[in-house]
Amino acid sequence: MRQTLGMAHGNPHPDPPGVDLAKLEAYLKVACPDLAAGQLGGPLAGELIAGGKSNLTYRIWGADRGSTVVLRRPPLGHVLPTAHDMAREYRVIAALHPTGFPVPTPIHLCPDADVIGAPFYVMSYVDGVVLRDQAQTDALTPEDAGRAGDLLVETLAQLHGTDPAAVGLADFGRPDGYLERQVRRWYQQWERSKTRELPTLDAVAEALRSQLPSGGRTGIVHGDYRLDNVMFDAAVRRILAVLDWEMATLGDTLADLGLLVVYSELAAEGLAPTPSRLSPERGFRSGEQLVERYWEYAGAHPRPIGWYVALGYYKLAIISEGIHARYLQGKTVGPGFELVGERVPELVDRAQAALGTGRA
Repeated sequence: MRQTLGMAHGNPHPDPPGVDLAKLEAYLKVACPDLAAGQLGGPLAGELIAGGKSNLTYRIWGADRGSTVVLRRPPLGHVLPTAHDMAREYRVIAALHPTGFPVPTPIHLCPDADVIGAPFYVMSYVDGVVLRDQAQTDALTPEDAGRAGDLLVETLAQLHGTDPAAVGLADFGRPDGYLERQVRRWYQQWERSKTRELPTLDAVAEALRSQLPSGGRTGIVHGDYRLDNVMFDAAVRRILAVLDWEMATLGDTLADLGLLVVYSELAAEGLAPTPSRLSPERGFRSGEQLVERYWEYAGAHPRPIGWYVALGYYKLAIISEGIHARYLQGKTVGPGFELVGERVPELVDRAQAALGTGRA
């Protein structure tokens, strides 16, 4: 069941796709001399981390393989405007780390695209478990599976309860009009990424615009919060790190909860972006159970989340279309991308079904 951040399938490559190790080493000797001389001394080696279909994540080590850091950079091609912003991702990690919220330790941000071909940042390596593969989730007892879900929503409630101003993130986003901008901007992403016409998506976008909820709680929104974007300890009793902050901003925090329900529903049917099937019969929390526990941990009065679930399916459909577009261009790295495009119409249909349900 054990998996560490940075574990990849296959042999390490002298130059993983997207990282020139010689240029990286030369840069770090100047920008981070303590890191280069100590933790990463000697010629660098690295490998692409398995998983992640957007920003690319690498494990990088020096002469002593036990000394490791993690590097994040944008994808190799078809980078959409406002997406894959390394500085924003690094900033939110740097803001949350001193509070004790579980994130890796930020080490260095490089905004210069000339070093490895794109802006990037370096953070600490966290030794833990990402529940990404079917074999890992199958190994969980029902008690472990249920506890993983509880930890997941407890940590999400902790994030949403963090005062952005208190951690230096008061200007990290524009919460006023956040939901309307989400619908509009994701539709713009669709227009830039689409590989086909899909009238149902147009209908969903219009329905989302016409049914905007009001009165939501403003806070830090992760933007892609799900089981395989957190890292547990080996016993699945604690979350060590929340990962993949590329979509983080300030806004209505129920957007995170709605998307988490989407991932839960898909995983229960074996349709999630990861191959694991996380059915309630095996102890995993259903979407409804996750929502109930979230409200308990948040200490807030429950609100209907049907609109937010629809937004989650809509958003995931458009993200998937962007991944599909990169796949068709030959710009993806790793297996499984050939299946992403065929899922898009079903995700849109699910968004349409979630609208107007009034679900709690």
